[in-house]
Amino acid sequence: MKLILTRVILPTVLLHFAFSGCRVNLSLTALSLQASPVTVGAIASMLALLPMFFAVSAGRIIDRIGPRKPMLLGAVLELCGLTLGYTLPSLEMLFVVSALAGSGFMLFHIAINHATGALGTPDDRMKNFSILALGFSTANFLGPTAAGFAIDMIGNRNTFLMLACSAAASLVVIATIGVRTPPSRHADIHSGERRIVDLLRIPRLRKVLIFSSILSMAWDMFTFLVPIYGTQIGLSASQIGMILGAFGSAIFTVRVLLPLVVKRIGQWGMLTIAMLATGVMLFVFPFFQLLPVLMVIAFLLGIGLGGAQPMIMSLVTTHAPAGRVGEAVGLRTLLLNGSQTLIPLLFGALGAAFGIAPVFWVMGVVMTGGGYLLGRPVKNAAAQEPH
Repeated sequence: MKLILTRVILPTVLLHFAFSGCRVNLSLTALSLQASPVTVGAIASMLALLPMFFAVSAGRIIDRIGPRKPMLLGAVLELCGLTLGYTLPSLEMLFVVSALAGSGFMLFHIAINHATGALGTPDDRMKNFSILALGFSTANFLGPTAAGFAIDMIGNRNTFLMLACSAAASLVVIATIGVRTPPSRHADIHSGERRIVDLLRIPRLRKVLIFSSILSMAWDMFTFLVPIYGTQIGLSASQIGMILGAFGSAIFTVRVLLPLVVKRIGQWGMLTIAMLATGVMLFVFPFFQLLPVLMVIAFLLGIGLGGAQPMIMSLVTTHAPAGRVGEAVGLRTLLLNGSQTLIPLLFGALGAAFGIAPVFWVMGVVMTGGGYLLGRPVKNAAAQEPH
């Protein structure tokens, strides 16, 4: 436990604090520079566009060399992006900041998940990923909330500097006490014949990746549209940060209770409920403008989405072939980054054309319908899961 807390959770919280705060600051800085929703969407999409192209390759490299050096490089890239946001603040530079920050966090994310899966025995895996997920959710609460208040108090530019300090602290922790795991003993088994399609042919792994992509789509849409919607209805940056902070606090709460919930309804049942609950909350969100109500809905959304992550990562690690865990995590990252690239562009354009509310409604219907259609096969799968 001490090993995970100091060498895994501490650098994760520090770097994800910087990344989640950067995501909010990018959107609000762009809006302060009179950017349109389409431009804000383009900037946000850069967080995932560049990482999407080398996520699988990064996973394969991590399988071969281990996670420590990629974690260091990820923290360096994150720090460089945030530093540029402070030193050269402009609308054009935000695209570069977004690309560097997204690439750095992608590399760190794959590496830290690979390291967590390698710690302890297979029986420890779900517990370890749950602890890691608590670290992510802690930062997901603190980052947006702190960024929102910082923007109101010290401005967008200095907020980049504050976030850069957190990234620098993460880099120091990784360099001094960061987790060290050896490369996979099976890393060269599939040398010369590694194909993504082979991973997609594994039924359970494919199903996990599909669920992961759909849930990520809803998560990305919500975090992207809340700053735009909040600005349109006259909320301050700190109030917008409070909404996203409520979302993050719910994620932390549900992950604390996750082992009890999974024991009762199974992993696949939990994923189905997450889709249905997320769809309903997304649909009702734009009907309200009062801050307390929006925070409650955001909290319920966090409950729906927050429990899925540790289960998904545990299942990916369990069902990936020997020596290809990093590659499987990279494939999941590729699919998620594809969503993170397209969602801001698509919904930014739709929001500019039709308004923000219809975008929430469409996504709510998609999520609810997807949860209903996938419910029966997922329940069948859940019956086969060991509890």
